[in-house]
Amino acid sequence: IIKENEEITTDNTFTGNVNNEINGNWISAPTGSIHEARLKAKVKRRLRKNSSRDSGRGDSLSDNGDVVRSVVPPTSPKGKLLNRRSRMGKGRGLPKKGGAGGKGVWGSPGEVYDEDEVDVKDPNYDVEQENCVYETVVLPLDGETFEKTVTPIVQEYFEHGDANEVAELLAELNLGSMRGDVPMLAVSLALEAKASHRELTSRLLSKLCGRVLTAADVEASFHKLLKELPDLVLDTPGAPQMLGQFIARAVADNILPKSFIDGYKGRVDSEYARAALDRAAVLLRMSRWTGLRFDSLWGSGGGQRPVNQLIKEVNLLLKEFLLSGDTVEAERCLRELEVPHFHHEFVYEAVIMVLESKGDRTLQMILQLLKSLCASTVITVDQLRRGFERVYLDMADLSIDVPCAYSLLEQFVEQSFNAGVIDKKLRDLCPCRGRKRFISEGDGGRLKL
Repeated sequence: IIKENEEITTDNTFTGNVNNEINGNWISAPTGSIHEARLKAKVKRRLRKNSSRDSGRGDSLSDNGDVVRSVVPPTSPKGKLLNRRSRMGKGRGLPKKGGAGGKGVWGSPGEVYDEDEVDVKDPNYDVEQENCVYETVVLPLDGETFEKTVTPIVQEYFEHGDANEVAELLAELNLGSMRGDVPMLAVSLALEAKASHRELTSRLLSKLCGRVLTAADVEASFHKLLKELPDLVLDTPGAPQMLGQFIARAVADNILPKSFIDGYKGRVDSEYARAALDRAAVLLRMSRWTGLRFDSLWGSGGGQRPVNQLIKEVNLLLKEFLLSGDTVEAERCLRELEVPHFHHEFVYEAVIMVLESKGDRTLQMILQLLKSLCASTVITVDQLRRGFERVYLDMADLSIDVPCAYSLLEQFVEQSFNAGVIDKKLRDLCPCRGRKRFISEGDGGRLKL
């Protein structure tokens, strides 16, 4: 019985010792509880785990078990990378390489590098490379590439009309043997285009000759055009007459010799070539005898002309229509002007002509013409509206010359609305003269004149 009691006492002593040590920390059982000791040990383990990351923070543990952080600023690896001073513990603490060793830096500011000298002892040294001159080589254009490259240039020229830009673009290309085909391609495209485009083509040939083309290139190109006239007639029936006009214009601009036409006398087999040469000869003869101007050879068209000239042509067109009454001819002439952005002037002049005529015949004819042009979409709704609005704004001045202008305008606007030429909104915008007022005193009920 005594031995058993001694063993029990020994076991209790061992258990008590174990309970007094938690996680390597000896605690006194009477003064603190086991639960508080475990919390403190847990906090210490966490501090040891984060010691590598928060080594500079100076964290400590208070008597209550709370973590106390010091005010020492942290030292992050990023801060060390931004420091450009030497970390070897040597030198005066100045930046490395004088501040010229950062990422993406070629050297210190203001540093100028000399040209690299060729090292004769270099294994890759070649004697022939010392006198080499490197240049950008532009390959000459072949037939297919030439047409794909030059055709968009000429078509864009028909839109902007700047011959100098075309000359610069062609000068950047290596035309080579295809240089003589530039006039041929331009004339071929102009034959299928409008009269204004043909006029621009004649100006372009005159500008290119001497800068990009030579007189021999232009002459060779017209020789090819005369040979290919049978194929051009299939797409453009009037190609012989147009080519004759191109030849006459080129001779007048001194880019073709005067002996060009005489060189074909007696040796022309194609009837189309003969028609073209005869047309050119007649035009040149008329210029000598009657003073024919070649600058108006292709007629008037396009928006390249001055506004005053366009206004005169619009007035002439309206006067011819009032004499003939041919709506189809008036529509054709308006299309040939090639100024769709200027059709509001046509509407304006037409309405002014109605107000100044003071007759029902002119009113009905102009109304019929506007109705036909709007139905065929030659004159758009926007251009029609702009023309009427311009008349509305000028009514104060027009009424000085035409006293009954307001009543005539109201009549024309009302009939235009009934015919479907204008909409209700445009009709309601029509101005009207203020109504007559009664005299306030001593008028006896009379209206004020």
